[in-house]
Amino acid sequence: MRIVSWNVHKCTGGLDRRHDPGRIAAVLSELDADVVLLQEVAQNGRWYGGHGTRQVDVLGDALGLPHRSYHVNVRFGPRRGEYGNAILSRRPIADSENIDLTLAGRKARSVLHAELRLPLAGGHTRTLHVFNLHLGLGERERREQLRRFLANRRVQGIHQHTPALVAGDFNDVWGTLGKRLLVPAGFTGPVRPLRTFPAWAPVRALDSLYVRGDMAVVRLERVRTPLSRAASDHLPLVAELRLRPDGDTT
Repeated sequence: MRIVSWNVHKCTGGLDRRHDPGRIAAVLSELDADVVLLQEVAQNGRWYGGHGTRQVDVLGDALGLPHRSYHVNVRFGPRRGEYGNAILSRRPIADSENIDLTLAGRKARSVLHAELRLPLAGGHTRTLHVFNLHLGLGERERREQLRRFLANRRVQGIHQHTPALVAGDFNDVWGTLGKRLLVPAGFTGPVRPLRTFPAWAPVRALDSLYVRGDMAVVRLERVRTPLSRAASDHLPLVAELRLRPDGDTT
């Protein structure tokens, strides 16, 4: 499987401040992912095309990914609209739920969960749990949000062998958050953090990807092309995953 995680900055370039979903779609189209996890996906603002304009659908239609889940975290007003996390998938989404991680007095943050059913030989299926997160700006805030995430019933209820993926914008300035909290919980991630921010000259590894269960990361790379550097203020991550068909087949 190929997975992409990207903070698309409301489809607005980090340097030119130009709203252009076509640039985002062009980058994603080249990556040809099975599942796409996006943060800061906007809708309903005049800046994005007016009421009823949903970037999750604009991008999903452009990529030919028919199965989608979307949750709004932040609401501004008629001009700037609202934005949140989105999951786009080739495979049907059997179930989806948003996990609120907002702390008192802080900007709304959450993890969007989707349960996918992957077809196997012999008519069996394999469950894949996908978690798309966007954490806060404060270091203590991020640690508390990740602790709350790991304690959530959705995470706690997953069998240790069932494939689970956590990816997104960790806002992890020092690149250590996953190692301190996700690895002790059984997840594995990159040995060396990949710098993704700012896109035009990345110095911080704000984005990352971790897996657990009967699944391994074969390859994890950041996508640094002229178009990806211009399309958002973050660079996308692309991962090649290998699922083992043994174990849980429900």
